[in-house]
Amino acid sequence: MLSDYGIDHVLLERHGSTSELPKAHYLNPRTMEIFRQFGIADAVYAQGIPLEHMSKVEWRTTLTGAGPFDGRQLFEMECFGAGGSTAEYRRNSVCPPTNLPQLRLEPVLRAAAQSRNAGAVKFGHELVNLTHDDQGVNASVRELDSGEIHSVHAEYVVGADGGKTLGQLLGIEMVGPSKIFETITAHICADLSPWWNEGVIISHFLPSGGRLVPMGPTWGPSSQEWTAHFAVLPGEPVPDDVAIVSKIGELIGADVDIAVKKISHWWAESVIAERYQDGRIFLVGDSAHRLPPTTGLGLNTGIQDVHNLAWKLATVIRGDAPPRLLDSYTSERQPVGLRNVEWAMFAAQNHLAIDAGFGLIPFPLPPGVDELIVSGFFADGLVGEARRARFRTVVATQCIEFCAQELEMGFAYASGALIPDGATPSTGDPLGQVYRPTTRPGHRLPHAWLEHAGKRSSTHDLVGAGDAIALITGRRGGAWVAAAVEVAEKLAVNIATAQIGTTHRDVDGQWEAVREIAEDGVVLVRPDNHVAWRSSSHDDQPGLVLAAAVEEVLAR
Repeated sequence: MLSDYGIDHVLLERHGSTSELPKAHYLNPRTMEIFRQFGIADAVYAQGIPLEHMSKVEWRTTLTGAGPFDGRQLFEMECFGAGGSTAEYRRNSVCPPTNLPQLRLEPVLRAAAQSRNAGAVKFGHELVNLTHDDQGVNASVRELDSGEIHSVHAEYVVGADGGKTLGQLLGIEMVGPSKIFETITAHICADLSPWWNEGVIISHFLPSGGRLVPMGPTWGPSSQEWTAHFAVLPGEPVPDDVAIVSKIGELIGADVDIAVKKISHWWAESVIAERYQDGRIFLVGDSAHRLPPTTGLGLNTGIQDVHNLAWKLATVIRGDAPPRLLDSYTSERQPVGLRNVEWAMFAAQNHLAIDAGFGLIPFPLPPGVDELIVSGFFADGLVGEARRARFRTVVATQCIEFCAQELEMGFAYASGALIPDGATPSTGDPLGQVYRPTTRPGHRLPHAWLEHAGKRSSTHDLVGAGDAIALITGRRGGAWVAAAVEVAEKLAVNIATAQIGTTHRDVDGQWEAVREIAEDGVVLVRPDNHVAWRSSSHDDQPGLVLAAAVEEVLAR
């Protein structure tokens, strides 16, 4: 992003190469919109899972097996914009979600960074120490191959190190519970194609409690790689690698060759940095927040942190805004980070409700109890039917993890580099399902298809990959367009304009449905495609009003 904004920078990475572990894998529509804005979405989609292979999550006893209750599907749920919600997802975003594990995503990002900033993407370099003052930041960096220490001076530093170094050096406390529960992740190769259901992206297993996820590189039942996940309950012994492979075999229920690539142990956390900024140093991603993987918010929140910060850094470094513009990074992103940390924990806890809905108790059970629970679940008669009905009711609430479109798209900033207009915010959907597009300041600009000069584009394309501010008005908004030309010259800012109904055509009426302004109103959009300011109708002095709005948004 900084390269596209024309800002000199160096990227330092402690590891010698990109991740060898799958790690995070779900990329939500908002993140894919950001990738599209900077020209890398196509490369991600080229390797990512097609939507038809990530349309369902399921709960099963095992994949297969000879036992009377083996291979049974307990519940199936549409997810990530599939089935009945497909049209809604397509209407609300130009970008569908996808799934691409970090070990394949990171090389795409690395190639994009190196093509834009050759020679300044340095792997195998470790931050040792740093000092900062009003003049800049001085960092000591160790080149791991040679052991040599180099000094680097920069105007600003962005810490995306997962909280391993920078936050500790600065004494920034992570607030919230850590080491909530231990999870074991096994990255394996196996042929599960005879039993894996088409369209399924995650299989949860009860009563074992494990989970299987395809990792590609071929998608669908023919996936060559998988991850198996197991939570270690309090009081349970941590299994060794042999026992873990045996547990994976139990999930599958058949004698299958399992080649283990890597087994890792990690602790779920629900923590957020007490502050995102310390002078000229900023924290993003896992340096600022670490959360359970439920709802797939970790990586996505980090990408969105950077999207928020990059245009502000570029604007300040070029001298187009004072440094106080950067204060809005914390005021905007920390509340979103906290909400996502809390939601991920909420969704993780709901799996305990699902276990209870199946009849499980959250502590180790005596031998044979699992079999009684399963046989009772499938029993004929009134009680068996009641158990199954209860389970269906409870597990359906996990839509908070797999269908959370409002959570992914509807996050908004209450204060910061924006001008609130006093409009009453929507109460939203308490379960995070229903996204309501709005042009209220602080919200993501709604997507709508436009046609201009014979080409079709999204409202999101108006800002481009540069640092343009976009001004959108209607048929009677010519005065705003003229004012934008004057203000751009006067304030030395780049303002792209769209007069929908005149220069641009609202292709399918979507903009009219979501604009919330009159034909002579105006919406001002930031480079990160969040609404900065709007006026519901015309103003007698559009130039003065627009100039004042731009200056306030840029903290001038």
